[in-house]
Amino acid sequence: MQTMTKFNQVILYTGLAIAATIGTVAPAQAQMRIEISGVGSNQIPIAVAGFSNENLSPQKISEIIKADLERSGAFKIIDAGTITDVNNIDYSGWKAKGADALVVGTVDALADGRYDVRYKLLDTVKQAKISNLDKAVTAQFTRLSAHLIADDVFFKLTGIRGAFSTRISYVKQEGRNYQLLVADADGENEQLALRSNEPIISPSWSPDGTKVAYVSFEQKKPVVYVQNLITRARTVVANEKGSNSAPSWAPSGNKLAVALSKDGHTQVYTVNTDGSNLRRVSNSAGIDTEPQWSADGESIYFTSDRSGGPQIYRMNADGGDAKRVTFGGSYNISPRISSDGKTLAYISRRDGNFQLYVLDLASGQEQRLSDTTDDESPSFAPNGKYIMYATRAGGRKSLAVVSVDGRVKQRLTAQAGNIKEPTWGPFMQ
Repeated sequence: MQTMTKFNQVILYTGLAIAATIGTVAPAQAQMRIEISGVGSNQIPIAVAGFSNENLSPQKISEIIKADLERSGAFKIIDAGTITDVNNIDYSGWKAKGADALVVGTVDALADGRYDVRYKLLDTVKQAKISNLDKAVTAQFTRLSAHLIADDVFFKLTGIRGAFSTRISYVKQEGRNYQLLVADADGENEQLALRSNEPIISPSWSPDGTKVAYVSFEQKKPVVYVQNLITRARTVVANEKGSNSAPSWAPSGNKLAVALSKDGHTQVYTVNTDGSNLRRVSNSAGIDTEPQWSADGESIYFTSDRSGGPQIYRMNADGGDAKRVTFGGSYNISPRISSDGKTLAYISRRDGNFQLYVLDLASGQEQRLSDTTDDESPSFAPNGKYIMYATRAGGRKSLAVVSVDGRVKQRLTAQAGNIKEPTWGPFMQ
């Protein structure tokens, strides 16, 4: 999101998807609580002012922006009160207060019921405008407009695309009640995609963010489905004899990699999103599972016990010889690859603990990122700078987010039930 045009496009695109979901299914009641620890190595001091007249809108825009930026760990937030005259800024005064940048904005209620949200990002050192955005939005998209502004601030000041306006998906379990939920990246604006009395596992976003593949046990066995989040339509993609599991989208969006046991032991297959053209691509005497496509679509990473214990391997997307990738520890599972193809995230068992690790594929250097002991299901943010995963604390499963350097940590807990199986959605196209 670098221009006003892109801002408008994302509002429209995301709006269509969310509007369809909201129009069909009532939002879930419980929202998540976020605890933050740690900061980035070089925090940028930024003042975020209350937007003029923002009390007129359903959401307080400036508070969402501040929460997003603070959660990232990349910024030191300086409270600026409310600035009503955004065209007459005392740059030197804000610089004296320690702010390198200043966010100001206005909200105006329009006659047609929409809200005109305007924002400026100002450089207090150069005393100049860095960026500005302007968009008229309906009430339900005021929160999204705040996330998009935070994305713009993050990009302009760090050079890295923000991921605040993206969405996440996860499973919430309360007894025998399983819910597949979709929410904003901060856990707010929860929407129900599927409810079942049988387990739901392994959700995976389509590259365009309009569909989710997952495994449901509603037929008393694991079956892979693809669900359109806009139309609510579902397609059975894999319902072969035995287990059907671990769907992963190809970057092209036209096929999935899945793990099937139809031939006696679990192997990796590819299949079109309508269930056609099923093709086996791995071939070992062991168990090959948890496939994950590389960002360029050329390779598939997967977990295999062909070496005696579970390790992560890489093969060409069309199959062929596989090369082992992980060598640290005797038990490594759940591979996830960053969008730039440079970093592998996975769960490793060391001294009886299941913890989140990352591996620099070029240097072979690995790093433990979590300080919990029962981690699972890692998922990269689309900008590759954060990883979400499920963990257990206090007898309940919750979600956690950690920066790839391990400095910034977040814990997301629900008011009730266990939350698990997280997956981070893509940037909106």
